[in-house]
Amino acid sequence: MLEIRWHSRAGQGAVTGAKGLGSVVAETGKEVQAFAFYGSAKRGASMTAYNRIDDKQIINHEKFMHPNYVFILDPALAFTDDFTAHETEQTQYIITTHLTKDELIQLVPALQGREDRTYILDCLKISQETIGRPIPNTPMLGAFMKISGMFELEYFQNAMRKVLKKLPPKVIDANMIAIKRAYDEVH
Repeated sequence: MLEIRWHSRAGQGAVTGAKGLGSVVAETGKEVQAFAFYGSAKRGASMTAYNRIDDKQIINHEKFMHPNYVFILDPALAFTDDFTAHETEQTQYIITTHLTKDELIQLVPALQGREDRTYILDCLKISQETIGRPIPNTPMLGAFMKISGMFELEYFQNAMRKVLKKLPPKVIDANMIAIKRAYDEVH
């Protein structure tokens, strides 16, 4: 089973991102869960979202997991959240930051010893420059496609177009640019 934990602030699109990823994966016939846990449930509050993906029925509905991937959508949460909780030796981290990887690892002791499993990019900058709003969920998914190899980029973008179909075409196109930029910029 593949497990993903999203660390975000309410309003940054983690729930929408988790559900969007779930929709794309469900189209392939896999079993999927996408859900969230809110603290105070107001815009800007720290929150987590989750995905589970498996070939067989998923009967575990708890938020507890040993994540394969951890996404950090808000840079400050790398300093405040216990994002390594219940990690495995293979857990990979994709973190939104304006810092270099070396700077981030030096400032966040929890990342030390995890350098080869830590990936960075500035999802907030990408989303601001492409979508016009600091909603880093689709850039994070673009980075995830690169790191995980779950789907080819073009397939994923086409599937996400269907997920985002209720949005204006201009916004959908901007999200596709954000996904591609993140795919290219993650390192």
